[in-house]
Amino acid sequence: MSTVDDPREPLEFLQGTLEVLILRSLQAGPNHAYGISQFLEQQSGHEFVVDNGSLYPALQRLLQRGWLAAEWNVSPNSRRARYYTLTPGGREQLIRESSKWQRFVEAMTRVLNPEG
Repeated sequence: MSTVDDPREPLEFLQGTLEVLILRSLQAGPNHAYGISQFLEQQSGHEFVVDNGSLYPALQRLLQRGWLAAEWNVSPNSRRARYYTLTPGGREQLIRESSKWQRFVEAMTRVLNPEG
C-alpha cells in the first residue's frame, strides 16, 4: 500500500468548501452552473472537478441563504441558462469564509510542516 497521494485521484471537497468556491467564482460577475464548474476546474489546475450532483444542491443552498440571486438568460452558445450573481450578503460571506479558510490552511501547514 502506497503512502503517497495519487495525483490522478480527484480531490474530495471538505464540508463547506464548495460553497465558498462558488462564491469566489462569482466574484468577478454572473455565471451559469457550467461556467462555475469550468472556472473551478481551471483555477484549481484541474484538481477540483465538480459534478452536477454536488453543484446544483450547493447553488440551491446559497440561493436559500440569500447569498446568491439567479435569473434566466441566454448563454454564449444561445441556450437558456440560469445565471447566478453574488448578493451583498454573499460578498460579505465570501470575505468571512475566505478569512476562515486562510486561517485553516495556515494552521494545517503549521501542523503538517512544523519545521517549514
